[in-house]
Amino acid sequence: MKIHPTAVVSGAANLAEGVEIGPYSIIAADVNIGKNTVIGPHVVIEEHTDIGAGCRVFQFASIGAMPQDLKFRGEITRTIIGDHNTIREFATIHRATAADIGVTILGHGNLIMAYCHIAHNCKLGNRIVMANAANLAGHVHVEDNAIIGGMTGIHQFTRIGAHCIIGGCSAVGKDIPPFVMASGNMARLYGLNLIGLKRRSFAPETIQALKLAYRIVFRSSLLLKTALEKVRTDVPDCPEVRQFIDFIQNSQRGICR
Repeated sequence: MKIHPTAVVSGAANLAEGVEIGPYSIIAADVNIGKNTVIGPHVVIEEHTDIGAGCRVFQFASIGAMPQDLKFRGEITRTIIGDHNTIREFATIHRATAADIGVTILGHGNLIMAYCHIAHNCKLGNRIVMANAANLAGHVHVEDNAIIGGMTGIHQFTRIGAHCIIGGCSAVGKDIPPFVMASGNMARLYGLNLIGLKRRSFAPETIQALKLAYRIVFRSSLLLKTALEKVRTDVPDCPEVRQFIDFIQNSQRGICR
């Protein structure tokens, strides 16, 4: 371990082999940091926080602070961050309240750019990119491989589907289905994220099936229930189409259209 002499590290913190702590950083009690994770200068990691292996946290980031929720009464909850995440300068990730999942979770291999905010009880998957100053309100769930453009605000309890892309400066108040492009204030859909799907080597027949499913759901005059039934009967079956249907069918806030 390399701990700068000006850093303040609690004796009740657990640092694995190869961890580096930069100047003036503060590591509280009940913090677990995985192997070879590098914490830059002036970082504050508060209690009840787990950070995995191979992460990089840049200067002035704040992780594990109490939630900005008036219902919070000091209950013990956690912030859990997986492996190989990059958290850039001035990003903030808050620990959870006791509501619903009772934890704030960030998966593996994510890039959280400067000034981003991840609020209490958010659940993020893997390989997500949040561009500069993107903000998640409480209880937002983001699925794998989503890209959220800079200065985008996402309303609490909203779900962001896998492999979607949201344009910069958007305001998202409803669920964004997987595999799509969305942008605007308020955000609306602009078709499938075809470039992203091709870059991630989705099979051509899968992309064609998703195109047809999207056209039926969002470009026809059918009621949503009828459109989803038509997708089940008329679109070639594959896991991605089932994922697309299930996401829409299970939406609680409503779907961005």
